[in-house]
Amino acid sequence: MKHTQKKIVVVGTGYVGLPAALMWAKAGHAVVGVDINENVVRAINEGVMHINENELRELMADPVVKKNLSARTSPCEGDVFVVAVPTPVDHARKTADLAFVESAVESFCPFVKRGNLVIIESTIPPRTCRDVVAPIIEKHTGMTVPGDIMLAHCPERILPGDIFREIVENDRLIGGMDDASTEAAAQVYASFVTGALHRTDDISAELSKLMENTYRDVNIALANELAAICENLGADPRKVIGFANKHPRVRILNPGIGVGGHCIPVDPWFLREIAPYDSRLISTARLINDEVPLRVAGKIRRAVRDIASPRIVLLGATYKRDCEDQRESPAHEVAAQLERDGYDFAHHDPLVSGKEYASLVEIAKGADLIAVLVPHSRMVEELRAQDAAIRAAMRTPRIEYYEK
Repeated sequence: MKHTQKKIVVVGTGYVGLPAALMWAKAGHAVVGVDINENVVRAINEGVMHINENELRELMADPVVKKNLSARTSPCEGDVFVVAVPTPVDHARKTADLAFVESAVESFCPFVKRGNLVIIESTIPPRTCRDVVAPIIEKHTGMTVPGDIMLAHCPERILPGDIFREIVENDRLIGGMDDASTEAAAQVYASFVTGALHRTDDISAELSKLMENTYRDVNIALANELAAICENLGADPRKVIGFANKHPRVRILNPGIGVGGHCIPVDPWFLREIAPYDSRLISTARLINDEVPLRVAGKIRRAVRDIASPRIVLLGATYKRDCEDQRESPAHEVAAQLERDGYDFAHHDPLVSGKEYASLVEIAKGADLIAVLVPHSRMVEELRAQDAAIRAAMRTPRIEYYEK
């Protein structure tokens, strides 16, 4: 199917915006990436990929993409305006901070023309399109939404570490404020998405994206709470959960050191924000998962409590294994707890700039505990391959895996 070429302005060129911009450029659209970070803009214009994924790096070097993709620090005229900026949670109030979204929309309003399409990819609370985005556009343009300007919410569904495959193959929600908005947005995504495009309204799309991550958060909370019960009884949580999962209709997740990333620890609060009295389970799950890093820090303290002036090595700083993304990483909260208590520790991660190490044997010298918080594959392989040498280098040869 041949798609009409459009000029697509993507505001926000991080983990969400840049991959989408690359795919649209590869599909033949003229794409302008907009970012307030001048270094990011320069990198894109020089063809340098700042996200560490091989497929995206290859896509950035594609001649078609080079021809169709450019970047700048401020918006310009276009046919489609895509908002792909962060929506962090206000940790004090547990509500969505929409400042980035609002600023992004305001920034391109001077360039919006009648018949243009605005797409919000950022994860947002229900009714944000109608109660926040549409009024901003109408105020600054004097036009109506969705009458003059079409508006749709098309939430991203990607996983750092596997962005290229997921952005192409995953089904997408296309939630327009009216049928015309939905169809216009569907045409834009059909130019590269091979997964199904599920057409719906904006509120349903907003809710569905939040439900996806809330479902995962609640199930992780159950696993973490069951693990705490097992540990109180002296049982191995993973063994017990493994036995429970022998039941054909039971699939309990494995416990970990907490929940991180840009979605799961954030999105459930957006549901609580709009329905505080109907989200008690959701709120409890969030509190349980937020407490897990504190529990892990407590286990580390107990592991070294009989050692005078213990030295600890923490391994893993990202929010999940084999990924360089540190957003909302529970490993950082574990480190923060130990720092508050005045422990002597070093924090290393081979995937994080500034936390790399030359060898595990070297960083293990004189340590009393190696606490593996995020078990990256290559790190675990090195731990196993050099186990004897690592333990010999330690003052107290103890290696604990807090997530397996």
